[in-house]
Amino acid sequence: MSGRDLFCQPRRIRRGAVLTLVFASVLVAGAATGSFSEGDRKSPSGAARSAVPAGHHEDVAKAAEQAMADGKSPMEAAERAVSRSGDRWGAVYSEGEYQEFEEALDGQYTGVGLWARRERDGRIEVTKVAVGSPAAAAGIRKGDRLRSIDGQKVDGQPVTEVVSLLRGDATDAAAGTAVRLGLQRGTRAWTETLRRARLSTDSVALRKLADGVTVIRIAAFTKGSGDVVRTAVRQAPAGAGIILDLRGNSGGLVTEAVTTASAFLDGGLVATYDVNGEQQALHADPGGDTTRPLVVLVDGGTMSAAELLTGALQDRGRAVVVGSRTFGKGSVQMPRQLPGGSVAELTVGHYRTPSGRSVDGRGITPDLDVTSPGQAAVERAETVLGGLGDAE
Repeated sequence: MSGRDLFCQPRRIRRGAVLTLVFASVLVAGAATGSFSEGDRKSPSGAARSAVPAGHHEDVAKAAEQAMADGKSPMEAAERAVSRSGDRWGAVYSEGEYQEFEEALDGQYTGVGLWARRERDGRIEVTKVAVGSPAAAAGIRKGDRLRSIDGQKVDGQPVTEVVSLLRGDATDAAAGTAVRLGLQRGTRAWTETLRRARLSTDSVALRKLADGVTVIRIAAFTKGSGDVVRTAVRQAPAGAGIILDLRGNSGGLVTEAVTTASAFLDGGLVATYDVNGEQQALHADPGGDTTRPLVVLVDGGTMSAAELLTGALQDRGRAVVVGSRTFGKGSVQMPRQLPGGSVAELTVGHYRTPSGRSVDGRGITPDLDVTSPGQAAVERAETVLGGLGDAE
């Protein structure tokens, strides 16, 4: 399991909120955890839960207001109210946490620029260092061992906890705050003090295979990612296929998922959703590439807006979906600011694919079940693309 300090999951929100679908004036995420999705994570069993009544936002707000009047923590009171509601995806965030999520989905985050993973023996190893980041400036390299953060040993800790410490989530640490890292490279052990910085992230990665196939990997739907995909499709070699890799993509901005769909569709329905019983629809823009062979790679970490996109391309007959069953998060959350500045997100509805399929609790079943990890799955997808090309 690996991750980076953009996509941390705040310690208070471990109960399961992940890059939630938020249909509001600004589409923002619940908890950006895409980098930590496990490939073998199973979809929840059972039918989709019904939406929490709209009035429950009022109940949570009243609980926070009463706690504030009593001199108690309004955030803790709101968390208890959400927990009692049975809303599986409901969550309460501090003002600082929610601001961080908005900034992360805007392609910005506060951190030191490290990716990390936990090895089998519990050691935390640096897997990548962002160019131009504080970590890069300090000379930290891929393969270095991260032993401690601000004096706290990290061996054996979940990567999410390690990344939360790097970012300083417990204190809502801002850019410019210091963090002391204990590191080891071979036999050399040393301590490095870094200052967190405002960094940018690229959520879309492109690469070309030897046969001209373009692999577009989307880690999360951050601001501008849809336009990056559309440009990549336009610039791909004529007639060459595309592999859209959504493995481990836990969602993000729904508008960006729809823009991505528009790269491959000539208008038409992408998804329908309900908010407190009122039906709405999302449509692709016209003019997308509808002839180029397309395979979508998914796994158990493909969630939320990534499932919305997958379902649209599958239902519309535009892509062959390869991989394993997706996570199954098809619910809609809406935010509300509470007394004291915290923000509550509660489920208000669910979305469906163009054919009317519900994703929540079920996930998307691939057209071709492939459990191969890493590059092996890409190679299988490439084989499928070759067959699609022949069919053309």
